[in-house]
Amino acid sequence: MLAHQTTRRVVEDVLGANTPIASITRDQCRDLLETLRWLPVNMAKKFGDVRVRDAAKAAKADRSIRTINTTNINAYMARFATMMNWAVTEEVIGRNPARGLQIAETVHPQDRRKPFELWQLQRIFNAPIYTGCKDEQNGYSVVGTHIAVGARFWVPLICLFSGMRLNEACQLDVTDVREIEGVLCFVITEQSLVGTRDKSLKTKSSERIVPVHPELLAIGLAAFVDRKRRENAVKLFDDLPLGKRGFRSVAFSRWFTRFLGSIDASTDLTCFHSFRHGFRDACRNAQIDRDIALRLGGWITGGSASETADDYGSGYRPQVLFAAISKVRYEGLDLRHLHTR
Repeated sequence: MLAHQTTRRVVEDVLGANTPIASITRDQCRDLLETLRWLPVNMAKKFGDVRVRDAAKAAKADRSIRTINTTNINAYMARFATMMNWAVTEEVIGRNPARGLQIAETVHPQDRRKPFELWQLQRIFNAPIYTGCKDEQNGYSVVGTHIAVGARFWVPLICLFSGMRLNEACQLDVTDVREIEGVLCFVITEQSLVGTRDKSLKTKSSERIVPVHPELLAIGLAAFVDRKRRENAVKLFDDLPLGKRGFRSVAFSRWFTRFLGSIDASTDLTCFHSFRHGFRDACRNAQIDRDIALRLGGWITGGSASETADDYGSGYRPQVLFAAISKVRYEGLDLRHLHTR
């Protein structure tokens, strides 16, 4: 998966692609951790083909360069440690030199990204892009008669009611929205029924099906998908450009930041990812079974014992998932004005 591929590239760059696993020492693992502490955000985009050490050195010298947070640092180290655990199991090495190497969290959980508050959701879904704008490009924030139909209208709604990551929604094929056992579902996968190879997932657990929420059906998602099929479109949101590194979400993320500013809904701890935080809270408030909620959102489940148990069976039936996701509500958020589109 994408996260593991990225980790491998970073580790190989820092430790050396030709370094034998058996020769990796504890000090080298500590050096990797220290380098990760100064890894710039979006390094490849900002520094091109510069080596990881050189980018980290530049960030250490220039504190205005934003670096990845503690959670991401620890995620890199956890994935590396998992690989080394495999080497121990296969008796390639006698012990894991990366075991336990993490950075203590210094940011209180309440100070991390937060869900959107009700007033923000109300401003988002009552903005001109949803009620009538000049056009969907530069005139999205100007009141007009144009009814939006593309990604800028649908992606926030889909993520609000599915918990999808931004790129998961942006990269959907038209064929990724289909009926399974009589339930219309989003199929979140790197595989493609039409042979494309432009999709990627963050983790193995990201691959899943998510039934389409009744509110999305009421707003007209099925009709939108049918229209894209009639147009012989491959991508559901073919109005999104494919970024230099293959992500359709990059341009959308930048636009959404500007959009929040245009409706005075920006706060320090909210961004597009806040939809995903909000979905998790909505699952809690609806008292949806934790295991089902984690599977809907593609979150990794608990420890190794539960992961082993998860290898058995084929998962929840679409009807069970639909019954669960149908309970997701956002108290006080009225979207009935979108039903008459």
